[in-house]
Amino acid sequence: MPGYPDGVNPLVPPLALPGVYTPQEDTALLVGALSEEPLRPGADVLDMGTGTGALALAAARLDTRVTAVDVSWLAVFTARLNAWLTRLPVRIRRGNLFAPVRDRSFDLILTNPPYVPTPEAGRPPRGAARSWDAGPDGRFVLDRICREAPSRLRPGGVLLIVHSALSDPGRTVEGLRAAGLKVAVTRRRRIAFGPVLRARQDWLRERGLLSPAEHKEELVVVRAELPV
Repeated sequence: MPGYPDGVNPLVPPLALPGVYTPQEDTALLVGALSEEPLRPGADVLDMGTGTGALALAAARLDTRVTAVDVSWLAVFTARLNAWLTRLPVRIRRGNLFAPVRDRSFDLILTNPPYVPTPEAGRPPRGAARSWDAGPDGRFVLDRICREAPSRLRPGGVLLIVHSALSDPGRTVEGLRAAGLKVAVTRRRRIAFGPVLRARQDWLRERGLLSPAEHKEELVVVRAELPV
């Protein structure tokens, strides 16, 4: 993969404990975008919502200084275990979004946040569902990231977000542009429905988020850069 030394595979599956999101196509799509970023050695990278630490480990393999954050103690433990197993220097903190790094700024922020629309808007998700359930429009976490991430970027810094077309990439682009960032959708991939979307497809069609003929989901990577 471009950007990685010969013989280095950034997609080696990390250990995933029960209840922690297992890296899937969205993770791979974001790793591909990461591989194209011209990061200097020692660049400061933040992986927001790290889960197993897959993205943090991929960034650490590029000779960057990585901090990873997750609100789940189980995810934090999993990511720390994977960093130990791979002998990669990743700082892993437990907390809600940017709270553990509120006084820091970064050259690159990576995030694969919860983004799946859910009909159970009045009840907070539990267990592994916290990794994907994101309110009736799928933007419960995305909108917060769009508001808070620009102030955590250094001049020339980049934010890379992956999410579903079901959760309105146009709104992500507009929100980040309103904050003064240069924004574009840089990657797209259509994938078959996984178990969560298969279980919700009737509800998604009722809401007009899916057409009767659609049986694949489009994933996108949004890249936003803070001008120098």
